[in-house]
Amino acid sequence: MAYTLESFIDDCRVALKGNAGPAGRERVRALLEQLLANPAFVDSAVGPAAPIGTRKLHEDADLGFVVLAHCNPRAHRSPPHDHGSSWAVYGQAVKHTDMTEWRRTDGGTAAGTADLEAVRSYRLEPGKAGVYDVGAIHSIDYPEGSRFVRVTGRDLDHVQRLRFDTAARKATVIESATAG
Repeated sequence: MAYTLESFIDDCRVALKGNAGPAGRERVRALLEQLLANPAFVDSAVGPAAPIGTRKLHEDADLGFVVLAHCNPRAHRSPPHDHGSSWAVYGQAVKHTDMTEWRRTDGGTAAGTADLEAVRSYRLEPGKAGVYDVGAIHSIDYPEGSRFVRVTGRDLDHVQRLRFDTAARKATVIESATAG
């Protein structure tokens, strides 16, 4: 029997109730890779007939995590950003996403002057997922038609996050879920 969105949600609940920290998030990453191995799920969530844009597949009323489908019509490169007090797991479904992880070198944690250095770059291929923990800074770059599923610890529209401009050496608060 194929692994379904409903099974994924149930298993995420178990994983996050058992360990709300990094180990639970790593389990969500592994579960997302299992879900992405189901062609029927990929087709329905982010396949050719899926709506363009970002849509919510599930928001957990108890734990707050959110499962989102991203069907991207155009290529996009995000600036470095964080997810504030939340976390995210990106699972690639169609094409690829180039990820860069950053480290803040100025010692700061808030908006204002900020210096970053890239510490790791890699490509998420279909079926693979990556974890971006609380406070982790990353940027994404994907081609036209890239599609992925993202799980966040909670609705990012209600989380203060930062966007970084490396040329201006500045961090600014993101007012809505527009970082990537």
